[in-house]
Amino acid sequence: MRVVRYQHAGRVGIGVREGTAIIPTRFGDMLDLIRAGPGAVAETHAAPLPLEECRLLAPLPAPSKLLFSGLNYRSHTEENPGAVLPTYPQFFAKLPSAISGPGEAIVLPAPETQVDYEVELAVVIGTTTRGIPREQALDHVFGYTVVNDVSARDVQFRDNQITTGKGFDTFCPMGPQIVLRDELPDPQALHVASYVNGERRQSSSTGEMLFDVPTLIAFVSAHITLYAGDIISTGTPAGVGAFRNPPVYLQPGDVVAVEVDAIGRLANPVLPGW
Repeated sequence: MRVVRYQHAGRVGIGVREGTAIIPTRFGDMLDLIRAGPGAVAETHAAPLPLEECRLLAPLPAPSKLLFSGLNYRSHTEENPGAVLPTYPQFFAKLPSAISGPGEAIVLPAPETQVDYEVELAVVIGTTTRGIPREQALDHVFGYTVVNDVSARDVQFRDNQITTGKGFDTFCPMGPQIVLRDELPDPQALHVASYVNGERRQSSSTGEMLFDVPTLIAFVSAHITLYAGDIISTGTPAGVGAFRNPPVYLQPGDVVAVEVDAIGRLANPVLPGW
């Protein structure tokens, strides 16, 4: 089952996406639906809305936490000349104020800013919990979505300012939907890819992660309480702009698309902020 946050006739709602239609639920907030559990989605009996009449929004506009795994694909580690192969998961925080939705612009802060893209599979936590054993980790997942970990490399690499460099407004496109866990039982069997102006830049399988989804969840939950709706993003493979030869950064007028098999494609135009 696939759930979306949408706008129709000036109203924001939460719906079930079925083909080219959205069936409204009784929920007006995705967090309320997640807390109610997947069973609440099945209670939907409203008249469907045509998808083309709806605007899809970021499914979770304000989760309490956005935790991103760094250096979680061997290929991305190998393309980065300053990286060391990690022996345990590494995380940084993304700011909720950076979230934007499908079709919304990635805004370049200044002409000199070196802005990059990163396709990532993101995990949506379903229950408030801490100390999850790896073997039970997927039981606490509500579903999965797609994020673009947009990064200002010149800021990120300056004195290791990771949160600042990745936390600009519009630097976390998310969507287009959340696919519930029962439809994606194996998160390590998905293809991920990114495109800039139609040119494929990244292409890999989630099976190539150094630390799989259950390991990431267990690692984080050993130290931090996870709440319903929290996001754990799982890293990106090789092909980012910063490590191309020569480096290639996003420019005004570009269109960036990131996609994960069985979840969908998230496309965003790039606009100047000056």
